[in-house]
Amino acid sequence: MLKLIATRITEALIALLLMSLVIFLLSRLTGDPVALMLGDGATEADRQALIAELGLDRSLPVQYLTFIGNALTGDFGRSLTASAEPSIDLVLSRLPASLSLAGVALVFTLVIGIVFGVFAAVMHNTPVDIAARLVALVGQSVPSFWLGIVLMYVFAVQLRWLPTSGYGQWEHYILPAATLGLFTLAAITRLVRASMLEALGSEYIKLARVKGLSEAVVVWKHALANSLIPVITFMGTFFAVMITGAVVVETVFAWPGIGRLAYESILARDFPVVQTVVLVITALFILANLLVDILYVIVDPRMRSRG
Repeated sequence: MLKLIATRITEALIALLLMSLVIFLLSRLTGDPVALMLGDGATEADRQALIAELGLDRSLPVQYLTFIGNALTGDFGRSLTASAEPSIDLVLSRLPASLSLAGVALVFTLVIGIVFGVFAAVMHNTPVDIAARLVALVGQSVPSFWLGIVLMYVFAVQLRWLPTSGYGQWEHYILPAATLGLFTLAAITRLVRASMLEALGSEYIKLARVKGLSEAVVVWKHALANSLIPVITFMGTFFAVMITGAVVVETVFAWPGIGRLAYESILARDFPVVQTVVLVITALFILANLLVDILYVIVDPRMRSRG
């Protein structure tokens, strides 16, 4: 267990370092922030002074090493557009909104996806199974921005049941969480269905039925317990989908999370904020996958010896 954790932490540090380099280079290919900040009426002297102030007159390796050195001390730079506020403060102020939305969406998809997958496997090749597979197909095919607009039009504009935007009340979570979670719902449904079909045909399930256990106990306790291992394995990926998908969903529903902050910062060419957002999201991915690895070892003791 300790060897696994140490290995994953080392991989996490390497991944963070590589990601910091990639986003540092890509953010500087999107345009000139100096022109955006100064406007058309600025003189060349004003331009040169701002370049020197931002450190953009130094070479890219020096700029990157400076960024890494500052980041190790908790200084990720200041926003170029938001009243020079520290970029890490901006990101941390938006992070609770994103995590709460991703959490609600993940619980929604886990509950419904597991139920759909179990019923689809138990009622194999019936209309219920076909309907579950159709939901999975639609969920993995429909673009999230299109789905969000359609849900907003139907339930907010036409039926007036739910708000089009906002944050803080339970009803504000329904549309964005449903939009964010549909792709993952489809993936969980297909995973559980495939695992349940394999489990229901195994010898230990036949033995459980021979012992006279009720079908509900056989399905929901014995078969489902082993069928959830693939879902646990991909939990880190599901979480990643939730966070990355939030960029589009938060923009559509005006959700005040880090996804929308990333979108706004890219448009404004706010390098420090973009870098900070991506690094925080990367750290969340890595942490989620580390927790999944540990949980996987706990759930499946056979993995402990493979460490």
